[in-house]
Amino acid sequence: MSISVKDNGAGASHELALIAAHSHIQGLGLDANLQPKTAAANSQGMVGQLKARRAMGVIQKMITEGKIAGRAILLTGPPSTGKTALAMGLAQALGANIPFTSITGSEIFSKEISKTEALTQFFRKSIGVTIKEETELIEGEVVEISIDRSLTGGHQQGKLTIKTTDMETIYELGHKMIEQLTKAKVIAGDIISIDKASGKISRMGRSFARARDYDAMGSDVQFLQCPEGELQTRKTTTHDISLHEIDVINSRSQGFLAIFSGDTGEIPSQVRDQINTKIAEWKEESKADINPGVLFIDECHMLDIECFSFINRALESELAPIVIMATNKGISRTRGTNYTSPHGLPMDLIDRSIIIQTQPYGQEELASILAIRAIEEEVELATEAVQLLTKIAVETSLRYAANLISVSSQIASKRKSKIVELNDVKRSYMLFLDAGRSVGFLEEFATQYIDDGGKVRISQDEDKMDTSA
Repeated sequence: MSISVKDNGAGASHELALIAAHSHIQGLGLDANLQPKTAAANSQGMVGQLKARRAMGVIQKMITEGKIAGRAILLTGPPSTGKTALAMGLAQALGANIPFTSITGSEIFSKEISKTEALTQFFRKSIGVTIKEETELIEGEVVEISIDRSLTGGHQQGKLTIKTTDMETIYELGHKMIEQLTKAKVIAGDIISIDKASGKISRMGRSFARARDYDAMGSDVQFLQCPEGELQTRKTTTHDISLHEIDVINSRSQGFLAIFSGDTGEIPSQVRDQINTKIAEWKEESKADINPGVLFIDECHMLDIECFSFINRALESELAPIVIMATNKGISRTRGTNYTSPHGLPMDLIDRSIIIQTQPYGQEELASILAIRAIEEEVELATEAVQLLTKIAVETSLRYAANLISVSSQIASKRKSKIVELNDVKRSYMLFLDAGRSVGFLEEFATQYIDDGGKVRISQDEDKMDTSA
């Protein structure tokens, strides 16, 4: 990962942008008919994998319509074929309203809590709840604020005259309301909103009737029309929260502060059962909506048989997100067992899953991906440099070729050039080994490395002694 410093246009301040492996992915690159776009300019960073992208587009459609909760999707394919990129593209396409949780299989084993508790928390992080709340508001234009200041230092009292286009009312003000008006710097001509339940005052803007005072205002002042109708109105506000956050808030042993510290610990099942019952009641009363999101498990073959059994059962629950798993394993041993299975997953979970397969990229697709990565990392490549990087990607791997972009850029900057030339790529290729050359070197000089028995040859003499590490 590298860091890019971008000018925000003001000249004085800058924005730090982290450039990660998939930061160029902005979506799935599909049109309205869920057909993949092939032009690099409008494909949202996605290249190739047309069938897989089309399949993920169908999944996206079903998720947004709430028709696929509790399903499992398995992304399979060789390394560097875009499995994680597809998941990131789906996350971008779904937007912020639908929860998306991304983890790796090994994370389950690094927690201080049990494996099933960790999976439960990740599952419930991936389920959103939209809570609806009706509030009574007083909205209008401030006509006059009159405050009587006590000479003896007692509580202040005052009156607030507020109007709409149809009516005008005078409200008595107490000490706390006066403090809020003063803190919000409310003056005559402001459009304000008062929450009757909490007494909170929000300054929304200035009335158009005071537009002549614009010169005396800041450039960020918003001018609004005077509200119409009644002064008191009812509005429905919504709050988006995940089930896991509700669990933490209602867990007496942890409290809501655990959301910020991350130390949630084990949450009792009784708490979750009560929350599930309450959420179900709110849903029936139209006070809440449940939004099943996505739990993405990368390198899912790192899970063991206990985790797979838990996922099988959790997918049958009424409150379950869609689970997307990705793996590059072939026929291998299922962790925690003595038998082998496709992708290292038990057959019952594979049978439950719908499988999306990715294919190795072609030469043209590799060139497009490298060009997109160069733009993302703000590196200008010469034509010959792009051709050599593409050849390297074909013969070694896409990840290795992508890593050479930033390395070659540093070599070019050392000779004070803004363009990466052919020789810069050649030099970086010689300085940094790919996996194939590293393995070849290891095989050639195997005797100079410590073996499984803890032995290593430390002398060129044939009569030397072997030393145990």
